[in-house]
Amino acid sequence: MLQPLTIALPARRIIGLIGHNGSGKSTLIKLLARQQPLTGGTISFDGKGLDEWRSRPFARKVAYLPQQTPNTAGMLVSELVALGRYPWHGALGRFGLQDNRMVEEAMELTDVTSYRDRLVETLSGGERQRVWLAMLVAQNADWLLLDEPTSALDIAHQVEVLSLVRRLTEERGLGVVVVLHDVNMAARFCDEILALHSGMLIARGTPEDIVTPNQLQAIYGTRMGVMRHPDTGHPVSYVR
Repeated sequence: MLQPLTIALPARRIIGLIGHNGSGKSTLIKLLARQQPLTGGTISFDGKGLDEWRSRPFARKVAYLPQQTPNTAGMLVSELVALGRYPWHGALGRFGLQDNRMVEEAMELTDVTSYRDRLVETLSGGERQRVWLAMLVAQNADWLLLDEPTSALDIAHQVEVLSLVRRLTEERGLGVVVVLHDVNMAARFCDEILALHSGMLIARGTPEDIVTPNQLQAIYGTRMGVMRHPDTGHPVSYVR
């Protein structure tokens, strides 16, 4: 359960949500994505309350990837990516040249064009996540809300997926809110980090501000040290 908080999220940046299990990260991103009803307070987007938005206009602005993605049995990669165009023409609308162009561009940007005729279920975890991101790119929204997109991936695929998110932010000017369990991945890929604890926002700042021994102990309740990455210089944490 989230406690009262007041935040404004800047566009064209990657904003990471971190915290212990049950801290409220997924609840917050579900509220932002209109996947969970508000029980109090207000959330505004583009000058309107979320409850004032109709579903399809909102989906043209905000794309959401849940932690548990839907079943895609029997679906081709190209078919899944094409679902991203639904907010623009509806279930019965004609799939036009613009839709085809957006789908092709999304697959190219996420490097999944070579999988287009493969069944989604035959792909590796990292490949599947890139296909889901391609669907969000085809949606042509201004914001991506990602709930633990790397939770089931090995380290190599985590880096691959988050590097893609970073590139999409820079090349497409997207705003991203992403829930992450790994504070080191957040420090490496996020512009700003929001730390939650027991439903409360307890810290907000750049990776340099958040990844410090005192802040990490407050967030996770355990003693942690911090060092500099030898190549990039960003802060890297470890348990003492």
